[in-house]
Amino acid sequence: MQKKEINNNLRLHIGVFGRRNTGKSSVINLLTGQESAIVSDTAGTTTDPVRKPVEIPGLGPVVLIDTAGVDDAGELGEKRVEKTLQVVKQVDIALLVFSGNHFAGDEALLAKLFQQYHVPFLLLHNKSDQTPADESIASELTERYPVDFLDFSAKTAENLETLVLLLQKNRPGALWQQQPLFGDLVKKGEMVLLITPIDSEAPEGRLILPQVQAIREGLDNDCIVVVLKENEVDTFMRTSNIQPALVITDSQLFGNIDNIIPPEIPLTGFSVLLARQKGNFEAYLDGTPHIDRLKDGDRVLIMESCTHHSTCDDIGRVKIPRWLRDYTGRQLEFDIVAGLAEPPRPISDYALVIQCGGCMITRKQLLNRIQSAVDARVPVTNYGMAIAYIKGTWERAVSKLRIE
Repeated sequence: MQKKEINNNLRLHIGVFGRRNTGKSSVINLLTGQESAIVSDTAGTTTDPVRKPVEIPGLGPVVLIDTAGVDDAGELGEKRVEKTLQVVKQVDIALLVFSGNHFAGDEALLAKLFQQYHVPFLLLHNKSDQTPADESIASELTERYPVDFLDFSAKTAENLETLVLLLQKNRPGALWQQQPLFGDLVKKGEMVLLITPIDSEAPEGRLILPQVQAIREGLDNDCIVVVLKENEVDTFMRTSNIQPALVITDSQLFGNIDNIIPPEIPLTGFSVLLARQKGNFEAYLDGTPHIDRLKDGDRVLIMESCTHHSTCDDIGRVKIPRWLRDYTGRQLEFDIVAGLAEPPRPISDYALVIQCGGCMITRKQLLNRIQSAVDARVPVTNYGMAIAYIKGTWERAVSKLRIE
């Protein structure tokens, strides 16, 4: 299979963390080869996290994230620090930057969070042109943390090549071994039918990302890809005499399409495939049937991972809450969070968490996003799997995807 171009949500995300004035922004600028971040001697120059997509020789396409100093002070400073700590859950690799051989509580807090969220990190002692790393401190830190340590100067570019090599070494292998959407379910020459409605949430003139990914994956696997709107499916199945090897539909159409596609033909949804590709699929399989156990007064958390203008037919904000209430007959309460924002309540307050497909975020970001619910034993599912359950097509939608 040919190597595919990696889009932003599959790029390696590298976060740069540390105190104020340790040279984090200078490290970013050196890696990008341009003034991507503002550099100043004034403490607290970087406020909100700044993301810069870039190509780095030896690493390929990455997103570098410059964060506010973890020692920022004051009311605004506390909010900046909160945003910095949230970024920890969004990165694939972290650079913990410190200088002047000063490694104390703030750095230890960051290291603890990296370990908690399984983020590989490097210890980068910056400004070595001013103060070289003390060998005893370097030895103590590498004994405390089994990670790589590098004495570095963003000003002189000392050890830049070594830094890139260490980033290569610590790059998570799973990021580059992306689980296919459906390529392992079909064979060369087989026909895959994609049912893609054009509704109010589809971007004007374009398809949504999972539909584009499915078309590309079908072509990459030398399949015959047929794309239809929902109102053409019945005619196609009656007149073409072609039996698809797999039918993939928008999850909202499960009920209608289930009645059209013969039961012997595998049928699933774009969001269900995303659940297997990027999410905690086993947790979703276990959590989805908990829909039947919802009670009056239960609170459900709906987690979008992108931000968009809500419409009157919004899938997460309008349709899923309505379908859940109708299906269960229960008086349910809903909280909705967008982007990578934190829930408004403790995760244990929820009886169910429903995560979107996550097409606009990385697998690491999606897994970390639902991990607190998994740890708290709160049932989790995703849009497509929840809809399949509500529409009565649950077993059909997941049967071919279950892990043996």
